[in-house]
Parts: sequence; structure tokens; C-alpha cells
Amino acid sequence: MLDRLRFPQPWLSLTLFVTWQFLSDGISGGSLVLGLILAWGIPQMTRSFWPDPPAFIKAWRAPAFVLRVLWDIVVASVEVAKLILSPGQPRPAFICYPLELEHPLAISILASTISLTPGTVSADVSDDNKLLLIHALDAENDQEVIDAIRNRYEKPLLEMFQ
Repeated sequence: MLDRLRFPQPWLSLTLFVTWQFLSDGISGGSLVLGLILAWGIPQMTRSFWPDPPAFIKAWRAPAFVLRVLWDIVVASVEVAKLILSPGQPRPAFICYPLELEHPLAISILASTISLTPGTVSADVSDDNKLLLIHALDAENDQEVIDAIRNRYEKPLLEMFQ
């Protein structure tokens, strides 16, 4: 009985509760109660979608990772704008990126981060979760793209998840 009353995904519950409070028109008793109901109910309803719970071992590193990604989005946006406005031609390429990450959520976060950054898109993950196919808008050298992704995104995710 008590197992059904607990929060199966505490981070998701906290995120839902805080998001609800931001979306509601001020903090009141009703918004707090409804926020708690949503924070408990949605993870309960989606429990079957989370067969392997996320293993954030070093979750305190997440804010630095998010700030790095936001900064990279701004920098990449400027670089893509320069590329588009310049008379030169871009050098698009498909790159097979060898993954060191093993946790499915970590791989998903990496693929999403790559797709959020202008100029790169995650196209596919291999069936064995060992390769990530990436399309780069302008890649002079495949190894430079691989090294940049590994150092900027994958290593911090490895530290958070392993």
C-alpha cells in the first residue's frame, strides 16, 4: 500500500511541481494542492515508461552542464548565421560518433543536446547503443566534431551518470 503512495520519480515530481507553480496564477493553497496531485499522479501514470530509473549519481553537475549547453547554443547560432550569410559553401557531413555512455537516458540527453545546438542534428542511434549518427552542417574534419562533442557534452554526462 505504501509503495503506491511514494513518488516513483522524485526529480520528475519536483520538476512538475515547480513548473505547475510557475504556470499557475500565483501561489495559493489550491495551486499547491493541485501541484502535489500532479507531481504524484503523472509519474504514477507513466511508471511503465520508466523501466530503468535514471541514475543521476552526481546531479549537482547538471546546472553547469545546462549553462554550457545554453552558451553553446548562442555561440553556434552566431556561427550558423555567419555561415549562411557568407559566400562560401558549407561542408555538410554525416559522422558516426562512438558512444561511451551506456545509460539510455544519458544517450537520449546527449542526442537531444546535439540536436538543440544549431548546425548539428542527431539522426540515429545504433541498435546496440554504441554509435550515434550525427549530421553536421559544416564539418571540416570528422574527428574535430567527435572531439568537441566528447569533451563538451559526453564527458560531463559520463560524470553525472556513472
